[in-house]
Amino acid sequence: MEHAPAPLLALIAKWSGPAQQGLWACRAIFHDVAGAAGIGDLDESLKWGQPSWRPIKLRTGSTLRVSWDSGDPDHLPLFVDCKTDLASRMRSLYPDLPQNDGRRCLAVDLTQPLPEQAIAHLAQMTFCYHLKTASVG
Repeated sequence: MEHAPAPLLALIAKWSGPAQQGLWACRAIFHDVAGAAGIGDLDESLKWGQPSWRPIKLRTGSTLRVSWDSGDPDHLPLFVDCKTDLASRMRSLYPDLPQNDGRRCLAVDLTQPLPEQAIAHLAQMTFCYHLKTASVG
């Protein structure tokens, strides 16, 4: 995919075809969410050897990472900061995701259609984590 950092491209080239497709779909969702939320550009890099996205603007949001392991080829794990409540909130909102440890790791099943709504919601909550939002009702 064009405009992705070279280290990310080199890492992803080693992943399976379905994992690469899942990553690129997630990446597109992440950038769409950031644009729709008006938070600006995302820093795209490798953190802990995993593709990582975080708002460039300080005190906006948290980091969202994606990984893949050939030992579990049918799942694409997404990682959030373990000091947040994001995984726990996602567990309540999307109990049908195949894996969620409630702390930092959620996974999507690469043999099923990508749960785009859940991924977009996770990205929105992650990238806007530090923003104050008005309470409704």
